[in-house]
Amino acid sequence: MFNKGQLSGLMKQAQMMQENLRKAQDELALMDVSGEAASGKVKIEMTCKHIVKRVHIDPSVMDDKEMLEDLLTAAFNDATRKAEETSEAKMGKLSAGLPAGMKLPF
Repeated sequence: MFNKGQLSGLMKQAQMMQENLRKAQDELALMDVSGEAASGKVKIEMTCKHIVKRVHIDPSVMDDKEMLEDLLTAAFNDATRKAEETSEAKMGKLSAGLPAGMKLPF
């Protein structure tokens, strides 16, 4: 099926891909996204690894506890969606050369 040289080359490619995957994951851990609700009155900043770094709440929405809870949920979900989109875009570049149906991480 494979000769020794082909297998060696395949192993090197796999190691390079694994290293590129690790680098991409490290970069994603440092990339920030921001989600918001109510036209920016509630904002959540997080990394693409879903670590929340900052929450901003405009004082005008502090009077209604239930509304504030809903706005926080919406802002968090918005940030999470953006983090996932950013991650998929970054990882999609790495998986461009993989056979159909194969996804990263392996």
